[in-house]
Amino acid sequence: MNFSEIFKMSLTAIRSNKLRSTLTLLGIVVGVFSIIGVMTALQVLQNSIENGLSNLGSHTFQIQKQPVMANRSQWLKAMKRKDIRYDQGLIVKEKMTLAQYVALESWKGGQIIQYGSLKTNPSVNIGGEEPEGIPTNNWTIKEGRSLSEDDMRHSTFVAILGDDVAKKLYPHGGAVGSEIRIGDERYQVIGTFDQKGSSLGGNSDNFVVVPLSTFLNEYGKLRSIHIMIKAKNAEVYDDCVEEARMLLRTVRNVSPGEEDDFTIFSNDSLIETFNEFIMYVKMGVGFISFVSLLAAGIGIMNIMLVSVTERTREIGIRKAIGARRSNILAQFITEAVVLCQIGGIIGILLGVLGGNITALAFHFPPVFPLNWALIGFGITTFVGVVFGVYPAWKAANLDPIESLRYE
Repeated sequence: MNFSEIFKMSLTAIRSNKLRSTLTLLGIVVGVFSIIGVMTALQVLQNSIENGLSNLGSHTFQIQKQPVMANRSQWLKAMKRKDIRYDQGLIVKEKMTLAQYVALESWKGGQIIQYGSLKTNPSVNIGGEEPEGIPTNNWTIKEGRSLSEDDMRHSTFVAILGDDVAKKLYPHGGAVGSEIRIGDERYQVIGTFDQKGSSLGGNSDNFVVVPLSTFLNEYGKLRSIHIMIKAKNAEVYDDCVEEARMLLRTVRNVSPGEEDDFTIFSNDSLIETFNEFIMYVKMGVGFISFVSLLAAGIGIMNIMLVSVTERTREIGIRKAIGARRSNILAQFITEAVVLCQIGGIIGILLGVLGGNITALAFHFPPVFPLNWALIGFGITTFVGVVFGVYPAWKAANLDPIESLRYE
């Protein structure tokens, strides 16, 4: 008996017991589906979040009061911190020596922007920015001009629209030079931004930028300021971060030995924090799926033992006409492995399809996690071998004379 004959006999045995084989496959399918489905969904979300967290430019970092990603206890602890005041930000900006740009900014959400009879949903973010805030936020002007020092000095009522706001209010173009209303004030549109894209269902283009001085006059100076800093180059980036940290600690009178009462983050730090969280989620899912596959493997071993009992006479006949123990052993192990691999393939396909429903729901690009698909297929093969060995060993060691007597 060569391998092709053993493989054909395994498929024949599986087809001849359709109901039993189907019930056995279900355990493998569910186990593999749970791994591949969740891992595919996580990969979709991970790709989207990493793109969304990469909004800052190269060798750029931001300092703010609250952490961007934190658990409840960390967030509540950060809430007790004092705000980063505008005058503190100005001192840091004045004394930085390793920065190419230093910009101060502040934000207010939940605003409605109106142009004539058209208006946005009450979900637009208003950003108060300095001219240096455009490059430090990695924004690109699409039409019109950027903010100027005169806009800051005279607190002019001018605005630059994010791409989503511009398309909502000006579907046919012509935003630059027109007037919009934000609250009770009118602002002249001086420019629009290029599209940035979306992350986690949120829109990174749903915002309007006004001069920081105008923003603080309108919404109050008792707001926590964000400090955006772009280092002169990648070589001095780490030193630039440390310089900014020490300056702000000095300005805020943080004693030596005490932890920072502010948060510094960059693209890399955000992505690293998120990936650590995803790693723990994957470990938890992997453990649960392992238990599921373990139960499925026990089911396969049970079914194979029943199959050996039912086919005792067949095994006796094969031994009587010259089949060796190795042939019988290979036949039953192959049958268990093939059964597991069929279930694994079905589980992988369903898992990829189910996981990418997340991509369709959030309008993200679909993914195919090749590495997890290969791992899932390898695990099913391993389960088939491990849980098929004992039934195969039992079949191979049946006495041919006693087997021929079996009814």
